Amino acid sequence: MFGLGMPELIVILIVFLLLFGANRLPEIGRAFGKTIQEFKKGAKEALEELKEKPETLNPKS
Repeated sequence: MFGLGMPELIVILIVFLLLFGANRLPEIGRAFGKTIQEFKKGAKEALEELKEKPETLNPKS
């Protein structure tokens, strides 16, 4: 997973705990999850649009 092992992930989690506190971590996690979900949705819609209208990318003159 991007060259990160378990020790690195634990260090990152500890840094987040120190920076934001335990009360804010679930809120940050939800926001991050929603962001990833919206990005995937947008990418899927863009791919579907390209499949429907490929001639808009390469118009033949």
